[in-house]
Amino acid sequence: MADETPAPDSPVIDTTVPHSARIWNYWLGGKDNYPVDRAAGDQYVDVFPGIVDIACSGRAFLARAVRFLAGEAGVRQFLDCGTGLPTADNTHEVAQRAAPASHIVYVDNDPLVLSHAQALLTSSAEGATSYVEADLHDPERILDLAATELDFGEPVALLLMGVLGHMGDHKEALGIVRHLGGALPSGGYLALYDDTDTDEAHNRAQRDYDDTGAVPYRLRPPEQIIAYFDDFDVVAPGVVPCEEWRPEPDQGGPPRRTSTLCGVGRKP
Repeated sequence: MADETPAPDSPVIDTTVPHSARIWNYWLGGKDNYPVDRAAGDQYVDVFPGIVDIACSGRAFLARAVRFLAGEAGVRQFLDCGTGLPTADNTHEVAQRAAPASHIVYVDNDPLVLSHAQALLTSSAEGATSYVEADLHDPERILDLAATELDFGEPVALLLMGVLGHMGDHKEALGIVRHLGGALPSGGYLALYDDTDTDEAHNRAQRDYDDTGAVPYRLRPPEQIIAYFDDFDVVAPGVVPCEEWRPEPDQGGPPRRTSTLCGVGRKP
């Protein structure tokens, strides 16, 4: 009988506990999830149906922000921390449609994301796409690994899309933003979104989710999310709900309101 023992470097995927990246994938209509994730996602939706709108709105903001950065802002390097699972319009796809020479470094520490890294490691012939395994709790390691792929002497866009809530303490989250943002040169950018604690149904659904044994996610007051941009000049229209950040014509009518704040800032 062939030896079926996993190789030492094979990612170990726990399918008994729900995982935020897989649940997010489920809400976005993806297929890279398991029954435990779908059950947790459905339970969340039962308490707070607006989470699906938040997932879609955040994803749409990512695409608009990257188009702005690669187009109007002229950025050619992107550091996307907390990549998540691949779906439509990944960062490298959006950036390289606008500017084929763009170089994207994805950062994540999830074994399922790691197992899908090959799907992310595609690029235009002119550009490059890389993946590094690192934890947001260790920003210095992120910077060390990213520096082997990116030139921090030139503008870099730091993307933190829906990930800072995994830092349970606001001071730690703010410190991570300042540590990573501090490595950006003048002309670099920070783009992020995160959920606020202004909707009680959302708060209740999140507490229920945290009780499942999954990694908790902290919803924060708006002023704490705004503070992430303290060292940046925020571009118009400011730190606003995702659906209000440079919206594009929508055939389906006006977007639904969300309590998720987003913004893009330029480092002076």
